[in-house]
Amino acid sequence: MTNIIRGKCIDISSEGKGVVKDGKHIYFVDGLFIGEEADIEVKYSRAGVYFGKVKKLYALSKDRIQPKCKVCTACGGCQYQQINYSAQLEYKTKRVKEALSRIGGLKVDVLPCLGMTEPYFYRNKIQMPYGVDRKGNVVYGFFKENSHEIIPVKECVIEDKRASSILWDIKELVKKMNIPIYNEDTGRGILRYVLIRTSYHYNELMVVLVTSTLNFPGQRNFVDTLTKLHPEITTIVENVNSRHTNVILGQSEKVLFGPGYIKDKILDLTFEISTSSFYQVNPIQVEVLYKKALNLVDFNKKPVVLDAYSGVGTIGLIASRNASKVISVEINKDASRNAKENAKRNNVNNIEFYCDDASDFIERYSDPLDIVIMDPPRKGSDERFLSVLMNKKVTQIIYISCNPETLARDLKYLSKQYSVDYVQPVDMFPMTAHVETVVGLYLKK
Repeated sequence: MTNIIRGKCIDISSEGKGVVKDGKHIYFVDGLFIGEEADIEVKYSRAGVYFGKVKKLYALSKDRIQPKCKVCTACGGCQYQQINYSAQLEYKTKRVKEALSRIGGLKVDVLPCLGMTEPYFYRNKIQMPYGVDRKGNVVYGFFKENSHEIIPVKECVIEDKRASSILWDIKELVKKMNIPIYNEDTGRGILRYVLIRTSYHYNELMVVLVTSTLNFPGQRNFVDTLTKLHPEITTIVENVNSRHTNVILGQSEKVLFGPGYIKDKILDLTFEISTSSFYQVNPIQVEVLYKKALNLVDFNKKPVVLDAYSGVGTIGLIASRNASKVISVEINKDASRNAKENAKRNNVNNIEFYCDDASDFIERYSDPLDIVIMDPPRKGSDERFLSVLMNKKVTQIIYISCNPETLARDLKYLSKQYSVDYVQPVDMFPMTAHVETVVGLYLKK
């Protein structure tokens, strides 16, 4: 379906799209901001909502700017590049506030979203699909929204600057060495994705080649040439994903160069990062986030802390410096293994690690807990986990969320027994609609 309507943007959706109402219809529009009026090309509908893009602008927001990236409107990865940064922070504060009110039924103060001094080139994790365009040229970039069409990107302005030249040279080497690019339709070819992870505090950089089969032709020559071109690369890993799936990484790996991991630092603790480890993508803002979260804890009482959904153990290990004991729970085996190694690396002895589902673990755990720090995935926690917290009457909960809507749902449940006393959004993802939030909850007396 394709037709043109004219409308005015009255709000911003949780996905960063402009909201337009026309009679009884609602339209979500890419690249349209509050107060702007435009001709809108309606592309498709889903669940009674129409989606479109701007065809012609008639009224511009005072916050609109020229984006740094030439393909941001086509790529869809950065929803907010066309508005100034202060307006982005206001949108994110508004999103958290409205989610807590509308979904959570909570009337609480939300502090202004904390932003960055320089909100570009911050991401330490870059993953790009490689493909072949209609002319047979090797390309890499981002999938266009709701498709598997690759939008070629030579430089992404929110990713570590070191990545762009490496991605380009991999493309040139693939062409020169006739390494076949994987075709999703036929299941043939070898190179699927390239993932790059960078360290902010150390001169370390990882390249992960995601391939459909182990030991591709000319592999040794490829690695030798790439590391000569880019001596900043400290390790290269081949990750094998032979499945017909949208999941990027497979289950088996082979280290082709270096140690197979990189290190980085948060608040003076060093962490090991493997190919699949969860690690916050913004090395500057993660310290802001963790400081805000841990400042809520009264460490003078030497509390026992549960770090749920702990990843590679980052915030739990930092908390352990002042807690009597930390219990770290993470379901991902690689991340749990990394967490144990990180404890050894930092000489931390007052932390226990469990590779387990957080809800299963807390149901079985019978020892006293004073404080729970929880940082669940986008889908949030579950009622089983939250109900156990309430039954245990944990004194304080610090909830770190990357999704205001699931956060609001969970806080609504917890607010039966806990007061929501502190809500601080932190901008971990400038230029996008995503926002992280730190919440402090306290057991009602």
